[in-house]
This record gives sequence, C-alpha cells and structure tokens, in this order.
Amino acid sequence: MKRLFFLLAASSVAVFTFAQQTQKPVLHGKNWMAITGKPLAATAGSIVFQKGGNAVDAACAMLAATCTMWDVLSWGGETQALIYNPKTKKVIAINAMGVAPTGATPEFFKSKGYNFPPEYGPLAATTPGTPGGICLMLAEYGTMSLKEVLAPAMQLAAGYPIEAQTANSMERGKSRIKEWPYSSKVFLPHAGEKREAPEAGEIFVQKDLLATLTKMVEAEEEALKKKKSRKEAIMAACNRFYTGDIAKEFVRGCQEQGGLITLEDLAKWKPVAEEPLHTSYKGIDVYKLQQWTQGPALLQSLNILENFDLKSMGYNSSKYIHTLYQAMSLAFADRDFYYGDPGFDPEEPIKGLLNKDYAKQRASLIAFDKNNPDIGPGDPYPFEGKTNPYLNLLKQRGYELDTSGRNFAPAHDLRGVASVDNDYMDRLWRGTTSVEAADKEGWVVSITPSGGWLPACIAGNTGVGMSQRMQSFVLDESMNPFNVVAPGKRPRVTLTPSLAMKDGKPFLSFAVQGGDTQDQNLLQFFLNIVEFGMNVQQAAEAANINSNQLWLSLGGTKIDDRKPRPGSILLQDKTPEAVRNELKKMGYTLNFNDRTSGPINAIYFDWKHGSFWGGSSNHGEDYGIGW
Repeated sequence: MKRLFFLLAASSVAVFTFAQQTQKPVLHGKNWMAITGKPLAATAGSIVFQKGGNAVDAACAMLAATCTMWDVLSWGGETQALIYNPKTKKVIAINAMGVAPTGATPEFFKSKGYNFPPEYGPLAATTPGTPGGICLMLAEYGTMSLKEVLAPAMQLAAGYPIEAQTANSMERGKSRIKEWPYSSKVFLPHAGEKREAPEAGEIFVQKDLLATLTKMVEAEEEALKKKKSRKEAIMAACNRFYTGDIAKEFVRGCQEQGGLITLEDLAKWKPVAEEPLHTSYKGIDVYKLQQWTQGPALLQSLNILENFDLKSMGYNSSKYIHTLYQAMSLAFADRDFYYGDPGFDPEEPIKGLLNKDYAKQRASLIAFDKNNPDIGPGDPYPFEGKTNPYLNLLKQRGYELDTSGRNFAPAHDLRGVASVDNDYMDRLWRGTTSVEAADKEGWVVSITPSGGWLPACIAGNTGVGMSQRMQSFVLDESMNPFNVVAPGKRPRVTLTPSLAMKDGKPFLSFAVQGGDTQDQNLLQFFLNIVEFGMNVQQAAEAANINSNQLWLSLGGTKIDDRKPRPGSILLQDKTPEAVRNELKKMGYTLNFNDRTSGPINAIYFDWKHGSFWGGSSNHGEDYGIGW
C-alpha cells in the first residue's frame, strides 16, 4: 500500500490532506497496547500483559528485550522515561542516565587531541543506567517480580534467531569490534571466516549476558527468601549489578580496555524519579524530561508556533515548512547553549526558556521571506527577573543579543556549503529505540532508551555493552557552559520520550529514535494530529522535514564534524515542485529521502470509545501488538 497525497490548492501555497491508506494498519486495543522497535520485543511486552502485568511491567520487559537484541542499544546504556500514574493522576519522569566517570575532565580529553569526547570505545562510556532504570520503574510502579519481567529477555539471551538488520550491523562494524576482545567473542562467532558475524536467522547466543541477568534474578530470589519485600528484592538485584560481583567484572573489563569507570562511580550512581517539564498548546499539556535532555526544545517550539495559525498555512506548504524550520532553529539554538544537567552549577534558565512571553519575543524574529542562517541563542534571563551572566561569553563567540530582530551567529558556526554527506546524516539520525505501553487501568509509559549501540565495546565477561553517551558533552564552556564534562555529571542527551494530556486524561504517548531529529519529528507528529486531524498511524508515516541548522549532539571528535548547516533541509521526495522552488527562493538547500518522519511509535487514547489507537513506524522493524 502506498500513501496518497492530494494537492488541494495551486498558486504559491500547497495544502495537503492525508488519505486513509497507510503502509501499516492502525493498531486497536481495549485492554493493553505494547509497541517497540523489534517484533520479538513487542511480543515480550504482550507476554507480560497476558500474564497479568501492567503497562510498567510490560514496558520493562520490552526494554530488557530490546537491549538483549541490540536494537541500537545495550544493557550498559541509558533509559529516559515518562510514566502516567492513574492513582495519583500525575506524570513522573525517570532519569536513568549514567554519568561521566572519575577522571573525565576537559583537560583529559583535550590532552588526547579531542574537541569532544570520543564516539566509540571505553572512553565514550558513561556509567550504565538501564539496569537501574528498569529496577526503579518496576519496583515503584510495576506489579511483577524482576524474574517474571526478565524472563523473555533471558530466553532471548539463551539464543534467538537474529534478524538481518542487527547481524549485518555486526558484520559492517567488525573491524572496530575486533579492537575489543570481549565484543569479538560475542559478535563475531565465525572468526576467520569470510562472514564473521552471525547470518540472518542464525541462533545468536549470549552466554555472558545470560549469566549477568541470572545473577540479578538470583539476588532478587535470595532477598525474597529472607522475607524482604518485593521492592526490596528488586533493588537487591540492582545492587548486585552496581556494587556486587557484576560491578567488579564490569569495571575490570572497562579499565582493562582503557576506560575510566571505577567501582565507586557505579556505587554512587542512582536512578531518580523527578518532576517533568511541560507546556500547554491549545489546551493540551505536553510533558518532557528536564533540560539534561533536548526535550524542552519541543516545548519551546510549541510555545513559538502557538503564535501562528499553522492550520491555515496547510500541511507541508512552503510557508508551513518555513515556519517550522525557523521555530526549530530558534529552539535548538537555545538548546545548544543553555541545556545541561540541573544537578550541577551553573543553573540553567529553564523557566525563562519556557516562558510564553519569551516565546513571543523569539517568534517575532521570524521573517517569512527567507531563512535566517544567523539565528543564535536568545536571552531568557530577563523572563526570570535576572541578568544573563553569559553576555560576555556570547559576545566573545560573536553573538549579539538584540530583541529587535537581529541575532548573529559566530563565524565558525557557518558553513559555505549546506550540503550533507553520509557521515553527517549518520550522526544526525544516530538512533536508539522507543517503547510505548498502556493498559486499561490507566498506566501509560513512554521510553526512549539508548546507548551501547553497535559496534559496542563490551565490558569484560558481563555481556554488557558500554554506553557511548560521553560524546554529547562539550569541552569548552564557550559552546555551552552548562554541558561541560565533569565527573558525576550527566551529559545533555537527545533522548526524549513524550506524553500529552488533555482534560486531565492521557491524550498521546509518543517517542522516536534518531539523534537530533527526535524532537523535530515528534513536534511534527504532534501537529499532524492536533492541527491536521491525522490519526496516529497516518501521523507516524506522514512526510516531515528535518533541519540541519543545529549543532550535532553525536559523532565526530572535531568541531567541523558537528557544525550547523544553515538552510540545509531534508524533504520527502514526493514534495511538489512548486514547494521546492519556493523554498529554494527562501535560501534553503534541499535534500530528499523517501521517508522522513523517523521511526515514531505512539499510542492515542480514544476516550469516546474507551480504546487505544496504536501507531508504529513504517521505517524499519518497529512493531506493536494490542488487545
């Protein structure tokens, strides 16, 4: 089946409506919904639901399965989640992002010739977050034991028929994998043969990972035998990972290969539940994680776009695309300079950044005749009743803050050519997976986990791939004074699950993979539903745009690898010629792809009929099951 677009208006404004047909069907269910990046992992969620688990139990089972299947992440990565608790009627944010280890300082990385921490290997690793995140979510909000929730993942670790996407990724990355002995042992079972990675359909076995998960379950069972509570038993499993024999082997393997993580780093780290950030858009409350993620950039974009009549512009008309691009450029310029770990000084001006009057000021900078390649960070401090302490720093970089409509980008931010290459696009889109779950009791979970993607460096005989999230730090405060690497600090990450509430009830749960494009695609997905009346599957497949006018958060260790590319835009390849020509006149450099919406997974809550509508991306292996 093919998506159909209808051109409804000629002249200079193109307006589109979405046909009913999509490449994947809408998922329907009245009892539960389980959606994630792999079919077998969605099945893991359905198994837990069928055994009586709630949405948190099922989400943890899917997360464990996707980590085990190396769906662009591993057990040593990080977990970011939003949970709606129907008992308290509140949205909770789960921060299970690892931190920079002992010795991870700007001076250390600069001494090795880096402009950013490396993107691969043991020096790219923050402390593991996902094991702690699963245990925290399950203990506090789930109903089942860790043994029950990990059962599908443990069966997968014992051996499952590997899919072509993952097997081929191992083969493509084998030259790097061979640098790490513990990774070679796992990923290259046919060493010395022409194809050293597994073949598609081959039973892929991970004995070391199975042993690690077994140890965690054993710790839970031992605690239960000692009459510990369910929560205490789950956290005993967590403690074995972070302070017991698993931790010792993880640290030994990490340090043997040149990494910095210590036993003290693991023991001190804790997952935390925190207050999410949110804004309102036309009566809908949209929730995101705090400013250690890029999530608030979506909230800022909505605040800016609220000042325009988007619906009258028409879906993906040149004016609509231009307005989106400018709003995102303004929000991402703030993201690139002002976001960081709120647990460390200096304090981010997040209240000012999310202030509606600040958004109006930023919206006033948008000109409708051309792209502004010189957009820089604004000044949110007056909207908190404060004076910006970084005016001199911004001036040194070449920015002059001027609310009358001028914003100048530093010369080194700009590139003469806005074209994109394969390496750049890989860094822009570098992905993860997403997990969406909901049940009839009202629990809703949205997760964007990541880290430890292939080619991954495995820590010793744990079977656990280490995170690569250190690369999202900066080494120079002139780039972002809030995100300079320091031991114990969380990097500002791209990972960004979303929940939307309407009339006090869940409205949408949605997430996507794709590096710096995540909140770009989620923003448009949300607007596709709210402004243009698409259903959840149509919105997940709809043609979006991607902007390259931002600093990349991933990939490359040099400034040139990360620079913004002003005016560079990705369009769906069926974009009409009239729209293309108008965008070119505005100063955009156009790039094309057949799918531009990102691998979005989402759940829409149909309160009229008492049912769920699930949307699962048509990009790759994303899959959902409802009942």
